[in-house]
Amino acid sequence: MIKRNFLSLIVASLLIMSCTNNDQFKVEKGKVGLITTETTVKDLGNIFENDSIVTQLSEGALGDNYFQDDDKYLIYEKGGKHLLTIVPKEQLDSTSTIKSIEIHDERFKTKAGINLKSNFSEINATNSLRPESTLQSVTLFVDELNATMTIDKEELGLRDFRTQKVSLAQIPDLAKIKSFVVWFN
Repeated sequence: MIKRNFLSLIVASLLIMSCTNNDQFKVEKGKVGLITTETTVKDLGNIFENDSIVTQLSEGALGDNYFQDDDKYLIYEKGGKHLLTIVPKEQLDSTSTIKSIEIHDERFKTKAGINLKSNFSEINATNSLRPESTLQSVTLFVDELNATMTIDKEELGLRDFRTQKVSLAQIPDLAKIKSFVVWFN
């Protein structure tokens, strides 16, 4: 009886650990890994205690540069692999929640398996998309995730720098994602 209870405890512990590991790389609306819409900048140190955080602070509202960049928190694994770039809603404020997260690691994926290495046909099969053309890329708005994914225009066979309208039918099935950003607003 004691052996059976001990074995049950071990199995339950392994299941909890595997679920926690899966959550570490899960992407869904309002959540990337362990970061949610409630996460603040000061929480990042605890969430990524085993990783490295590179902080790039802007000048904030007090700076002289009107066209300043946002604060950025670059998350790297101990081995040096870039995982995420996190931008807070408010600059120079440790109590600010998160505005956006750019995903740099293919282990972060949606329930449907969409990640940074997915091609257009995989994304289009599981999401409703709205394309918008820019000078060098096409941005795909994924409302189910409140995310954007960009595809370089060269993947479409377009080499000109115009903002001509691009439809979903014009995007080749094997077109690769250039960037994957989840928005928390």
